[in-house]
Amino acid sequence: MPLSFSGPDHFYTADEESWWSAVDKALKGAARDRLTSHTDDGLPVQPLYANRTDQPARALRAKPGAWTISQRIDLPDFSAANAQILKDLEGGASGLDLVLDPIGLGTGRGTQIKTVDDFARLYAGVLPDLIETRIDAGNETFGLIKEFLSYLKSSHKNSAAVRLTASYDPNAAKTANAVDIAALKAVAEESVACGSPVRLLTADGQAWHNAGASDAQELALVLASAVAHMRALENATLAPEEWARRISITLVADANQFGTISKARAIRKLWASVLAGAGVPQDPADLHMVTSRRMLTRRDPWVNLLRNTVASFAAGVGGAGSVCVLPHTDAIGLPDAFARRLARNTQSMLLEESSLAKVMDPSAGSGAIEARTDQLCAAAWAFFQEIEAAGGLLAARQSGLVDKKISETKTKIEKDIARRKRPITGVSEFPNLGEKPVDVLSETNSDDGWRYAEPFEALRAAAEAHERATGQAPSIFLATLGPLAQFTARATWLASAFAAGGLKASEAAVYESIDEMAGAYKKSGAALACIVSSDTVYENEAEAAAKVLSDGGAKHIYLAGKPGDKGAAYRSAGVGTFVFAGCDILDLLRDAHSLLGLPSASAEQELEGQA
Repeated sequence: MPLSFSGPDHFYTADEESWWSAVDKALKGAARDRLTSHTDDGLPVQPLYANRTDQPARALRAKPGAWTISQRIDLPDFSAANAQILKDLEGGASGLDLVLDPIGLGTGRGTQIKTVDDFARLYAGVLPDLIETRIDAGNETFGLIKEFLSYLKSSHKNSAAVRLTASYDPNAAKTANAVDIAALKAVAEESVACGSPVRLLTADGQAWHNAGASDAQELALVLASAVAHMRALENATLAPEEWARRISITLVADANQFGTISKARAIRKLWASVLAGAGVPQDPADLHMVTSRRMLTRRDPWVNLLRNTVASFAAGVGGAGSVCVLPHTDAIGLPDAFARRLARNTQSMLLEESSLAKVMDPSAGSGAIEARTDQLCAAAWAFFQEIEAAGGLLAARQSGLVDKKISETKTKIEKDIARRKRPITGVSEFPNLGEKPVDVLSETNSDDGWRYAEPFEALRAAAEAHERATGQAPSIFLATLGPLAQFTARATWLASAFAAGGLKASEAAVYESIDEMAGAYKKSGAALACIVSSDTVYENEAEAAAKVLSDGGAKHIYLAGKPGDKGAAYRSAGVGTFVFAGCDILDLLRDAHSLLGLPSASAEQELEGQA
């Protein structure tokens, strides 16, 4: 059968007004703005955009073709790290994100490299001039960059042909640090002497993103850091025409596809504006993107594979020059070779099977993406100017300006997560209480910031600790009323909601009478009960059901749905809490844990529960 793109004439000829007319009919008098949503920055997202013909397609990457598939290497053991590097390069990786721990901080993540010989052991069998190397060793980064350059010289490698980046950003460190100008000057002089084009400084958005920053805030803070880097390079006596070529930019790619694409496109415009304002030669942003850690979950980590796929797809479409996908088990502990292979293959499939990099600028002309890009540029530039007016990034951090802005955004996100307006698949939505743990090399609690799923994961850990201690899983009885069709949808939704806190709901059943339901409750042994049915059935049976459950010893009674006019009557009958879409599920689950006497939930318990 031949492919056909034909269809009804009206589908292709309908104009915007016709579309809105059909929408108004579907809305039945409701306002059109119901279809407009907003980003974390408060930017409106319209339901329909016209195509944009004023924005031509651009070459987003400095070199045409595939982006660099960068693989994170943070294994402490030299031999294991070298073996993993060789596996990754043989399997399609074209770059390495080296996380080094030269002073042995004991975090369980990071290879302890100190000398030229250490680099020679780590890179045994590796051709560094054929790949890209990024080095993050915290405050020791400049020193290890010099050691790496010495390794290249001692192994007779052409330093000028090796793509090398110092990927640590002192401006984004937990303790705000100015760039060590003396160390920067020393490594800059070394790079000039050996002809290395090493990018000496990175403006990194990961710390801001993991702290809770929005897209526009991340862009603004990265821009402010890049400007601070240019000032540092000036103090290190590098010529202005060198500044842009010596700076790299790292942004976070998350599962918000359009947001990530737009963010990647926005930084190029913003960077060009900064260079123009500084009066230095234009040089395309060297854009590296890393998948979001705050979106990763410890529970049902397989869903992280989907999140990573969307994020890396968006990074590629947005024009990242290199992309690093964090393994799907990274939030649990040190990922094993299998998890690292899946991370690498996520990108390989996009490049080799989907041919994603063969289109120069896939999103050019998209009304939605062009509009989001413009909005992000405006919002980020406004915050960037506020930071500069405060005296620059370090001064803005010390004054509390940066923390205040990020905290406000994080609080809003946390509220949406608690109310499941921002659902987390496998955690707050569709949790699997019987899931099997995945393998990691070691369970390490990485101190890389906040994650969306943490509060729900802590509840799950507390529930499992209770089960191990008592032999009984915490549970809740679903007091279903009326025929099956009256309660199925709500019962399914409730079982998922309570499971998000580790509470196992009883099977929904049809009872011939309220007394039969009360008998089933007593046999269940559950301390908590939830009345479940339709509002119509509640009118006649909810109060009686609440009374028999209360008389039967229920410690707390929930009712599925909003109370409406009957709230006072239901409460008088014994209902303590109403559960409905949009309520604070997280707070409700914490109260349930308290009622059951479960141990206090904490993020640390999650790791302990998996030991």
